[in-house]
Amino acid sequence: MINVLVIDDSAFMRKAVSKMVESDPEIKVIAVARDGEEGIKLVKHLKPDIITLDIEMPRMGGLEALQHIMAEHPTPVIIVSSLSKEGAKVTLDAMDMGAVDFIPKNLTNAAIDVIKIQNELIEKIKTFAGKRLSRVKPKDGSEKEVVQHLSIPKGLIPFGARATILKTAVVAIGTSTGGPKALQDVLPKFPADFPVAILVVQHMPKAFTGPFAERLDKACQIHVKEAEDGELVRASVAYVAPGNIHMKVVRRKSTEVSIELTGEPADLLYKPSVTVMMNSVADVYPGRSVAVMMTGMGSDGLDGMRAIKEKHGRTIAQDEASCVVYGMPKAVVDAGIIDKVVSLDKISGEVANMI
Repeated sequence: MINVLVIDDSAFMRKAVSKMVESDPEIKVIAVARDGEEGIKLVKHLKPDIITLDIEMPRMGGLEALQHIMAEHPTPVIIVSSLSKEGAKVTLDAMDMGAVDFIPKNLTNAAIDVIKIQNELIEKIKTFAGKRLSRVKPKDGSEKEVVQHLSIPKGLIPFGARATILKTAVVAIGTSTGGPKALQDVLPKFPADFPVAILVVQHMPKAFTGPFAERLDKACQIHVKEAEDGELVRASVAYVAPGNIHMKVVRRKSTEVSIELTGEPADLLYKPSVTVMMNSVADVYPGRSVAVMMTGMGSDGLDGMRAIKEKHGRTIAQDEASCVVYGMPKAVVDAGIIDKVVSLDKISGEVANMI
């Protein structure tokens, strides 16, 4: 039995979340708390397997409570987040502080949305419950993270000088659960003169992808932005697919490729879809792409990566040991379409080797 603690100041949300998770016979809500202060006491006393945590609460808010939990009683925490730009920024802050994932708070929408959120929440609880976490020391603002950028091996021509002889034109990355932190490890290592474009599909709601791209941009030497319909694809830029719409690349002229945002196909489980993006890459850049599959649930991207491999592109998968969830990488590894399986910290270097 998985024991869950629900922390939320809304009586409606406490009841709604409890009802959703207890629809699975393997999950039990052992207690609910109305604010962070009460929640911390219950965490210490009850030692739950996992916690769902609201952000905006009286007395002690979610971020302060999360800081105490991760420093004193490290427990997997799933943030229950509002679907607003501000809610997205705070949720991304929470994930930097140690929260393992989040679910959207739009529980008053259509019944089909509630069922989707319920299934997603149950899946995430089962994935993260009981995982052993390290204590997270609160940051005082004086520490600055040091990113190890890619160095150029002896005898290798610098990227800028090699740009005209490169066989690769684009890097396509697909990821889901665990992706936000993983991308913050991979993308900052690419140098400012990285000679090809990068396309990123991260499963995220629409309100989150813009703030997430902005956050990545501040941490990277390359430019990172949320993709816009019709814009040209350029080297040294990483394009993050917006939420709730598919991102493709299309060739407009012999030398120009642009982004296309489309609602079709409308019946896919994920939007944006890794497979839709990678299928377009296979068509537009046959034999001239590197595809990377990183941590995530499910198998989105399997068919797209197969298409890239069939068109003689190169393929990389993150290894099981460094994945938060070994789902999407496992699917492509099991399919036998991967050239290299590497740990998260080696993905950037392997991409550089392949271009």
